[in-house]
Amino acid sequence: MPRIGTWRSDAGREDYRDKYDAAMRDLPAPTEVRDIRTEYGLVRVYRYAGAKSGLDPLVLLPGTSSGTPVWGDNLKSLLAIAEVYAIDLLGEPGMSIQSKPITSDEDKAAWLDQTLAALAEQRFNLLGLSIGGWTAMNLAVRRPERVATVTTLDAVNVYDGIPLGTVLRSLPAAVKWLPRSWRDRFNSYTAGGKPVQQVPVADMIEAGMKNYTIRQPQPHRITEAQLAALPMPVLAIIAGRSVMHDPAKARSTAERALRTKTVVLYPDASHAVNGEYPDRIADDLRTFLTAYDC
Repeated sequence: MPRIGTWRSDAGREDYRDKYDAAMRDLPAPTEVRDIRTEYGLVRVYRYAGAKSGLDPLVLLPGTSSGTPVWGDNLKSLLAIAEVYAIDLLGEPGMSIQSKPITSDEDKAAWLDQTLAALAEQRFNLLGLSIGGWTAMNLAVRRPERVATVTTLDAVNVYDGIPLGTVLRSLPAAVKWLPRSWRDRFNSYTAGGKPVQQVPVADMIEAGMKNYTIRQPQPHRITEAQLAALPMPVLAIIAGRSVMHDPAKARSTAERALRTKTVVLYPDASHAVNGEYPDRIADDLRTFLTAYDC
């Protein structure tokens, strides 16, 4: 049997789709929806027509067990900056459909590079949340040709590793037959203790965790040498109350390693920083892209 990400059942897939669709209703209608064929499967891409600013388009990459609806609080302000493409990660819950095993960090870069190659533009400004930040940085390290800039929102395994305490807390949430309360407890923990019940995006994430089995290796930490060698500008936004790394260590690594030294700490933000500070993120991103004319 191929080792690819799969839904546990048809009912589980429909449960997730219903909650995905409900969360998508908080986003503007996309200008175009495409399923782009890559070597590793079909990648769902939403295009949103944004400001004609002369800047390269934004490419949004969500966190794990998530999908495009996680950007519901961000799209309005991001569309005032530039055209936007939102991508569901391959091998994760979402509308992308994996068809070939993803066995390495190189494979993860390859499917994203092939996706971008199918779009009309030549270069893109990547914006990644959590594991999406790692996904953006992994592409920049391995296949940088289409990457104009990278902005990471509290990226995991980039500037610091995941703390053991967080790993241990995540284990019960990964046991799919346990009650939803175990997954809600972990998701609330990562969001700074905020309640997650009856929140459409949180409902979608919980359904993905419960109903989808991810079958790909854990991402390897991006090294400081790799960060220092990046040819493009990088903006690191770090949440001061994140539990997915040590924020002080992450900030120190980013300031030491990144050539552009563009590092911003949001002291009161949790790992759910994109929903907590959407306008500030857009303002910082606009300033960053304008400074580098990207």
